Amino acid sequence: MTIEGVHLLEYLQTPAMMVSRGQVRFANSAAKALLGAHIVGQDVRIAIREPRAVAAILSEKGGSARIKGLSTGGSEWEVDCKVAGPNERIVSLYDLSERISVAKAHADFVANASHELRTPLANVIGYCETLMNPKAGGDEALRGRFLGTIRHEAQRMQALISDLMSLSRIEAVKHEAPHDSIDMVALAHEVAGEFRDGTQVSVRANCAAAVIAGDRGQLSQVLRNLIDNSRKYARPDGPVEVLVEAASTGWVLVSVRDEGEGIKPEHLPRVTERFYRADTSRSRAAGGTGLGLSIVKHIVERHRGRFDIESRPAVGTTASLMLPLKPAE
Repeated sequence: MTIEGVHLLEYLQTPAMMVSRGQVRFANSAAKALLGAHIVGQDVRIAIREPRAVAAILSEKGGSARIKGLSTGGSEWEVDCKVAGPNERIVSLYDLSERISVAKAHADFVANASHELRTPLANVIGYCETLMNPKAGGDEALRGRFLGTIRHEAQRMQALISDLMSLSRIEAVKHEAPHDSIDMVALAHEVAGEFRDGTQVSVRANCAAAVIAGDRGQLSQVLRNLIDNSRKYARPDGPVEVLVEAASTGWVLVSVRDEGEGIKPEHLPRVTERFYRADTSRSRAAGGTGLGLSIVKHIVERHRGRFDIESRPAVGTTASLMLPLKPAE
């Protein structure tokens, strides 16, 4: 390979090396950043201590191999070797970690969604088959109870599908910054007013208005999810409070607080994961899908904000989001 060709490798963002007679003769900046500048002049078997990768590099026909842990413990890379001339090889290294991680996340998501749908669907089918039996179907009290269960399970599936569609829509626009002017004080009062039955929801604010650049529908969904969660897990007749605080630092803090049972510390790091439930049986009984807080987190991230949950068992939970205020025009 010519000197000019070797120097062209420097312009690649992909780590690349020129190997001649088993030694690394040239490595571009990306390769030196990955493996260390000392690899130039080294035997390739020392520069890359992975038998499969070395075998592909030293092969007469070139080849490729996948190796793990090249950059970090959980990383996965593909080493690709092309023959450039007698005893000369061009070696490129491709980081597959993110692609593999995304594929695994998608597979896990489909598996979890399928599992969540399978149980209520099995219940619906089972109760329907029972009602088809003339003896059971003819019992009016039994029929009414079974139909109530079927309705409940169908509503569970409907809620889950609705949340799955919400997540899909959020992810489709997650790289598009929202631009509508939204007053978080007015929105908090509006959404809190939707909850007229049961637990009283109050709103307090340290300002008359707190305007941000946002998506009204998504921010309404955030407040609705957080208030609904607090109402489900607050103590009977306990208060649920929404607090809106604008700060001189250019941010607005929106908090939803309850005085419920709280969340155990070991669960807090995972409560925004899809389908994760701190209390599985209670969450399902209350109609939860395990996706509400995940939806909240994704929406807040799209708005360039931060989401946090603080909780103490037997004291209560506070869910907070910080959003950048819109600069005055």
